[in-house]
Amino acid sequence: MSEIAVGCIGLVALLILFLSGIELAFAMTIIGIVGFGYLRSFNAAINLFANDYFSALTSYAFTVIPLFVLMGQVAFNSGMADKLYSTTRKFVGHVPGGLALATVLGATVFKAISGSTLATAATFSGVAIPEMDKFGYSRKLSTGVVASVGTLGMLIPPSGNLIIFAMITEQSIGKLFMAGIVPGLIMAVLFFLVVVGWVKINPSLAPKGPRFGWKERLKGVPLIIGPLIIFVIVIGGLLAGFFTPTEAGAVGSIAVLALTVAKRDLHFRGFVKSLSESLRMACMVLFLIAGSTVLGHFIAMSKIPFAVASWTLSLGVHPFVVIGLIVFVYLLGGSFIDDLAFMILATPIFHPVVLDLGFDPLWFAMVIAVTLMIGVIIPPVAIAVFVVKSITKESVWLVYRGVTPFLTALFVGLLLLFVFPGMATWLPDLLMK
Repeated sequence: MSEIAVGCIGLVALLILFLSGIELAFAMTIIGIVGFGYLRSFNAAINLFANDYFSALTSYAFTVIPLFVLMGQVAFNSGMADKLYSTTRKFVGHVPGGLALATVLGATVFKAISGSTLATAATFSGVAIPEMDKFGYSRKLSTGVVASVGTLGMLIPPSGNLIIFAMITEQSIGKLFMAGIVPGLIMAVLFFLVVVGWVKINPSLAPKGPRFGWKERLKGVPLIIGPLIIFVIVIGGLLAGFFTPTEAGAVGSIAVLALTVAKRDLHFRGFVKSLSESLRMACMVLFLIAGSTVLGHFIAMSKIPFAVASWTLSLGVHPFVVIGLIVFVYLLGGSFIDDLAFMILATPIFHPVVLDLGFDPLWFAMVIAVTLMIGVIIPPVAIAVFVVKSITKESVWLVYRGVTPFLTALFVGLLLLFVFPGMATWLPDLLMK
């Protein structure tokens, strides 16, 4: 049996194992060991397993993951998102659709210190939707905007997905963070335009909210300035070379913790909860990375990436068509497997293909990030939709209808990345030559 055939059988077996209920990290490990053992030897496979797991779970570089996760969890459990929403709604809440616009603005600022999509969706479900209910907003609009804005954390640093992507592809975390800023802000603007356009077409969806005076508005400005200062310190220090990525995560965690403690927003119980959630999430990601490393060595041994690269180059189609097919595979795979897990699984296979086609790896990272944004709100497995549904007790179909206009914005953003690839590369080229 050829090496490529063994690799294909291994991938099919991986899907079967996952569908049987085995965690993806362990399924990847099992297939990696068995496949590598078949192609090389059982002893070599056991050594590979031991070395890959030891490297992943003891690597100093990977400590950046729990630190940035902790930074976001402290911000989440301190109620910072509530205060950001309260501030932004004082500025725009009085215009038609203003409370939905405030949700986009508040989530954008919150994403500057938290990369958790689900935490944002859960927080704004409990804060923004009741406020919109109070003023007669359509549940279709309120649930749709809340489910959608959480996706901004895929692009706006410190994005956990971009950190993991950098680890998998051996890219600079700082450059990926810089690459995500412009597309992330453009996505926020597109969400903003969706709300404005939707309400313009159907004003009954979102009546005007109360108007606040400038005195009330300015009182909340410090609540926005604090997170933005932390963002500038962390990202600026990383770009200037003052911090390594791990040190930037540590500085960010301490800064957010100091800010929340100084304002008495975080109690000891919330701190312990933040540590527990961060540890759980970090362990999940590290085991996924370790499992994908074992599987990756088997896939490399099977020569599937080289075969895929040769096949795509021989098609004679435009390279963008190949990228479109890769995006489709990510969306399709994310329908069966968690989008983050599928990214960890698929990226080692497709990344070499993209490089062979001559695309900038930073640009490809942004394309995949936007694809993941689409994946978490597109049916059938839309985790952000189900989070909002579980909190609001609304019909999942109503939430799906609510996110549809925002899905249009995401596809427009993806198209803009194809047409203007400089969206992803301009800032890193400017600041990190």
